[in-house]
Amino acid sequence: MLPATPEGIARAAALLCAGGLVAFGTETVYGLGADATNPEAIARIFEAKGRPRFNPLIAHYPNARLAFDDGVATDTARALAAAFWPGPLTLVLPRSETCKVALLAGAGLDTLAVRVPADPVALALLRACGRPIAAPSANRSGQVSPTTAAHVAEGLSGRIEAILNSGPCPVGVESTVLDLSGPDAVLLRPGGVTREAIEAVIGPIVRGLPLASAEAPRSPGMLQSHYAPGLPVRLEAREVAADEALLAFGPPLAGAAAVFQLSEHADCIEAAARLFDGLRVLDGTPGARGIAVMPIPQEGLGLAINDRLERAAAPR
Repeated sequence: MLPATPEGIARAAALLCAGGLVAFGTETVYGLGADATNPEAIARIFEAKGRPRFNPLIAHYPNARLAFDDGVATDTARALAAAFWPGPLTLVLPRSETCKVALLAGAGLDTLAVRVPADPVALALLRACGRPIAAPSANRSGQVSPTTAAHVAEGLSGRIEAILNSGPCPVGVESTVLDLSGPDAVLLRPGGVTREAIEAVIGPIVRGLPLASAEAPRSPGMLQSHYAPGLPVRLEAREVAADEALLAFGPPLAGAAAVFQLSEHADCIEAAARLFDGLRVLDGTPGARGIAVMPIPQEGLGLAINDRLERAAAPR
């Protein structure tokens, strides 16, 4: 466990440059970092996570100029980068002819997912590395994404070299992923930047493939059964049984075996930041047969929250 000090950041960067795996915090969730130009290091990510090899990774950069060296930027991409980078927006772009990122990181696709994170520790780490860092969420594949260093240690202890501890992640859900590799801007994954905010910059966008059709996804996080706790998840709960744990949004339903409150005042920003922690806590409820989730509005960050919950509730 490395502290978020200049010395800790320098040590983390040295480990990454040597082919090691280092988890680090961003404004969204903790990422499991590896040198994106090193195929062996990328392979270690898949091994550590048990991640399906057709699910591509996001390459992280300290600024837009370097990101657009590896991904071909359109005018739309530059406008979005100016509006939302650094921040929780990932752009899927055509790979450039001089792209340094290993093909394995992009699952062999002709596109590349790129992002400039907003967290100052993450940016300092990226600058210290001097190369793109591939970083899916720092958890075993399909399990709940980590928003603290302790979450990472629970799932990946003994599988990675280090965790750079920058504290809890303020956004709490992954980045929005927007595919700009074709004629239309396609929303592949809702996330920390809302659809409404994107459309205010570039106009209408298209929603991507439904969950079940993501057989060979062009984006991380598109597998149907994903973000899943051990207990089955039931959505849109308007009543709860005594042997169910309750993920509450607003005034909680009565009678649950345990309750985790996403937001007492039904605030989607607060709920997003607490979502994965809530699933983890309720998953450990003694004697519970499942997790019931109260309705959450399908707008703003609620879209991203519901997207994660639908995947958590999908057939295993």
